[in-house]
Amino acid sequence: MSYGHAQGQSGRPGHNPTRRMEQPGGRGQPRPYQPPQEHEQRGRRPQHDRFGPPPSRRGGPSHDKYGSPPPRPRKRRAGRVFLIILILIVALLAALWIYVETSLNRVAALSDYEGRPAAGAGTNWLIVGSDSREGLTAEDEERLATGDTKGQRTDTIMLLHIPDNDVKPTLVSLLRDSYVDIPGKGKNKLNAAYAFGGPALLAKTVETNTKLRLDHYIEIGFGGFESVVDAVGGVDMCLPEPLKDPLAGIDLAAGCQELSGADALGYVRTRVGPRADLDRVIRQREFLSALTDKATSAGTLINPFRLIPLVTSAPDAATLDEGDHLHNLPSLAFAMGGGPVTTTVPMGGSKRVQGAGAVILWDAKKAPRLFEALNTDVEVPADLIVGPPK
Repeated sequence: MSYGHAQGQSGRPGHNPTRRMEQPGGRGQPRPYQPPQEHEQRGRRPQHDRFGPPPSRRGGPSHDKYGSPPPRPRKRRAGRVFLIILILIVALLAALWIYVETSLNRVAALSDYEGRPAAGAGTNWLIVGSDSREGLTAEDEERLATGDTKGQRTDTIMLLHIPDNDVKPTLVSLLRDSYVDIPGKGKNKLNAAYAFGGPALLAKTVETNTKLRLDHYIEIGFGGFESVVDAVGGVDMCLPEPLKDPLAGIDLAAGCQELSGADALGYVRTRVGPRADLDRVIRQREFLSALTDKATSAGTLINPFRLIPLVTSAPDAATLDEGDHLHNLPSLAFAMGGGPVTTTVPMGGSKRVQGAGAVILWDAKKAPRLFEALNTDVEVPADLIVGPPK
C-alpha cells in the first residue's frame, strides 16, 4: 500500500532511510576508516603535547611498540655502583678512625701549674722515645737487643715547633745528658726527670728550662717504633760508613739501603761514633724525617695494604697527652716530613757532676736566643743551628 511505503520501514511519517545512509558514520552503517590524524581533526589534544615532544625530537623513542619503557641507561647504573662503593669506603675509614681514636694510649703529661710559661706563637710538640718494653715478649726483647735495664727512661727527647706563618718548622734535639733544673729534684740530667716523675715531670722540666709552653705530647716505645717502620714497608737510609753495634743489635753496611723495623730501632739507638750522643741525635732526626715523609707519601696514603697497618699500629706505638687526639697527628707528621730546620740546643761545654756523671751544659747566651726565636715564630739565626760536623 502506498501509505505504508511512504512512511518507510519505521512507520513514521517523513522518515527517509536512504538519506540517513548517505551520511558517513551514521547509526545505520560502520564509521569509515580514518587516518591516525583524525583525533586532530576532531580537536583532541595530540599525545605528544601531554607527554613531551615526539620521539624524533627527543633523540630516540621513549617507549617500545608495546608501551614498555626502555631499559635503564648503563651510565646511571654505573653511577649508583660508584656511589655505593664510595659510601662503603667512607664508612670504613670512619670506623677505622673511631677505632684508633678510642684505642690510643693517653697519659696526663701536660697540666697547668704556678709559673707555667704563657703560650707563644705557633705550636710546640714534645716528642719522646722511651725504652719502654711494655708489650714485648722475652723473644722480642732479645731480637731487638733492648738490654736488661730496669725501669723506664728516655732515649730520645725532641722539641718540634710548628709556626703559624710561612717560616719552616724547627726540630730541636734536647740531649738527654743536658744538665738542667728539675722541679722539686734539683739539678740533674734531663732524662732523669722522666725516671723521677714520668711524662708529667719531664714536660714540666722542658717548659721551665726553655720558657716554651708545650701544646702536645707524644711518646713512642721500642715495639711501637718497630711496628710503624714495618707498616710503611721499611725506610731508605744512606749510611756514609758501616755501622756496627752489638749492644743495639745492628751490623749495617755503608751505602743506601732499606732499614726494617728492627734495624731502624738499632740505628736510632746506637751511640757508636766519635761524638756519641751528638751523632746519635743527628741520625734520629734524619730517620724520623725520612719515616714521616714516607708515611705521608701518596704511595702510603693510597695503598690500603700500607695505610691500614700504619693506622692500626698507632695505638700500640704512641702514647699521647690526655688532651691530644688522632686529628692532631697529621700536622705533626707533615711538619716532620716536610724538611724542617734541624738543630741541637747550643752547648756551652761539659763537666762531671757527682751523682750524675758526665753532663752537658747549655750555652748561657745562645740557648735562650734559640728558644726566643721559636716562641716568636721567627727564623732561627744561622749561628744557633748545630748540625752534623763538616
